[in-house]
Amino acid sequence: MSTPTPPVLEDGLRNDLIRKQLLQVIFAADYSAAAITSPFDTTTGALAALPTGYVPIGYTTDDGITFPTDLSMSDVTSSQSTEPTRSDVESEVLTASYVAQETNRATVAMYENMPLSGDGSLPEIGEPWALTRPATPRLPYYRMLFVGVDYGDDGGEIYVAKFLPKARVSSKDDSQWARSTETQRPVTVQAYRDPVLKTAKKEWIDGPGWRALAAG
Repeated sequence: MSTPTPPVLEDGLRNDLIRKQLLQVIFAADYSAAAITSPFDTTTGALAALPTGYVPIGYTTDDGITFPTDLSMSDVTSSQSTEPTRSDVESEVLTASYVAQETNRATVAMYENMPLSGDGSLPEIGEPWALTRPATPRLPYYRMLFVGVDYGDDGGEIYVAKFLPKARVSSKDDSQWARSTETQRPVTVQAYRDPVLKTAKKEWIDGPGWRALAAG
């Protein structure tokens, strides 16, 4: 009987797969805008043009973007076992949180539960803005695209993209006026299942730098 070869502990370790999102950008659109089927060029992996209606959120604080997941399980217990004998997902709520630093049409509209374009939206920057809080606020749905970029060892871009096809603002933190800090608009958006795409989230990893890793 042959002696098993001991494993080499360093096998499979690749520091070129340790990723950061060195730059993060957020795009938002009204729910009436076209959904994003893929944010990348299928040939090169470069970023493709976005459908009409997607606008940038702009600068956010250096905390970046957080994607909390609230996973709730339903367990079945039995007298013959100290561990659950069955577990099922009861609910899984997907959210994204960020703190916008710019006072632009997108950040103000989402903080105030307004459409991004069309009737009821804000005028262009530089024109007078007047906001009136309704007696019963409406919570519109948006489409949200989050893109992070890192760079491979060859300098090529490595993108991670998350798309929430149906999302709305589910919570807001305080917006403070102070000399010591910029005016911030912290929001959390919650993802909902889109009836056409049949999902609450789509995610991609691509880019020239990512494709170059295939040789490794």
